[in-house]
Amino acid sequence: MAVYEHSYKPYDGALTPAWSRFLVLPRYAYETVFKSKFAIAFLVACMVVPLLYMVLIYLNHNVSALEILGLPAGAAIPITPEFFGILIGIQTGLGFLFTVVNGPVLLSRDLANNALPLYLCRPFNRWEYVAGKASVLLIVWSVITWIPGLLLFLFQSYLAGGGWFTQNLWIARAILISSLAWGISWTLLAMAFSAWIKWRTAASAALFAIFVIPTPIAGAMAGLFHTERGFLFNIAFLLGELTARMFGNKPEFKFATWEIWIGLACFALVSLWMISRKLRAYEVVS
Repeated sequence: MAVYEHSYKPYDGALTPAWSRFLVLPRYAYETVFKSKFAIAFLVACMVVPLLYMVLIYLNHNVSALEILGLPAGAAIPITPEFFGILIGIQTGLGFLFTVVNGPVLLSRDLANNALPLYLCRPFNRWEYVAGKASVLLIVWSVITWIPGLLLFLFQSYLAGGGWFTQNLWIARAILISSLAWGISWTLLAMAFSAWIKWRTAASAALFAIFVIPTPIAGAMAGLFHTERGFLFNIAFLLGELTARMFGNKPEFKFATWEIWIGLACFALVSLWMISRKLRAYEVVS
């Protein structure tokens, strides 16, 4: 409207709390992601294994249900740390597939269309923008991995009694930490490739490549130099080894757990550096 008419007035409605403003980004992103029936079907399919686990936990504590199904009392699957470790392994694999499909477009579309100034002129900074984009994946990772994992842990604790809960509380910690490690690591890598690779198919291929290519290189280093340190450059092995150790399994490699954490931290820092190099409100062309 023309300024001379003086018919405009400032906004006097309620303001969004500053700490949650970045959540507007996933809210609109999900409208695009879940327009696809395939995405909805995939999210529903991710709940099949947790539902199956809930049935297995129930059967483990209900002999009459086993008799109705015509199964002997010893047919129930024991509820062990490995039981939950397998669940997290399956669910993190599904989370990785979701990241490969949806992660490469998180930043690339905004950068390709020079939309970043429109975001940053709003009341949040670059890192709040990154947090908003990352939450698009991390919220789904949570729904797929540690939320159903902890609910199943509580369900088992309810059926087994309070003693089981206190004795196995470390399993809940393993579920939460391993799930977050997988989710944060792959989210940052997906955003880094999204910022640098504009073509979605190429960015998805790069995610698969970083999952696969370091394995034969580390194997060659182990054969030539008799060292397992090459596997520290393979994020898939780092996450897999961390998850195994969190659930009490025997370590596959001899390096210390703190080395695994340092390796994951290095991947995260490099990803953040790659993201920060590309996130600019404007570009100076010399």
